[in-house]
Amino acid sequence: MSRIGEAPIEIPDKVQVNIEDNIITVEGPGGELSQKIPAGISAAIEEGQLVFTRATEQQNHRALHGLARALVANMVKGVTEGFEKCLEYQGVGYRAQMQGRSLRLNVGLSHDVVIEPLEGVEIEINEKGQIVVSGANKQIVGQMAADIRAIQPVGPYWAKGTQWRGIKYIDEQLRRKAGKQAKIGVE
Repeated sequence: MSRIGEAPIEIPDKVQVNIEDNIITVEGPGGELSQKIPAGISAAIEEGQLVFTRATEQQNHRALHGLARALVANMVKGVTEGFEKCLEYQGVGYRAQMQGRSLRLNVGLSHDVVIEPLEGVEIEINEKGQIVVSGANKQIVGQMAADIRAIQPVGPYWAKGTQWRGIKYIDEQLRRKAGKQAKIGVE
């Protein structure tokens, strides 16, 4: 059984945490994030640490205890270090380019796809030609990266050896399936 909810969160010097009406606001160099904590879970600042407690030992309170602690820990990390997702693309004629803040993708469709970043998210193309999505809010960064990947995901039949086509995460393992097999000797 997980004990994540019982672990305190260290508050760095450059981060301000405010708790008001079950809403935790975290402010730091990367921006300001807020999160409502569920009923039955309470938070308090003790000796430079954020501590979460649950009202009862019921299953739903234990589950929400760990959830609330993890969400706020991600907020603290987001305003100090930030989050980043890298995507790579490959295919004949596939291109990605920046137009201001927007990302323009040419990935084998009949038209170019223009993606506007969500609020609090930055999109850029690094020197290796990879698409980098970054920001302070882990949920929004992950959703933006998933939206970009969903435009042309790598199919299970497209991956042949080291060749593939589509958009995938840098660390994503490709699933491969065998193609159709000819039936030999069957009348």
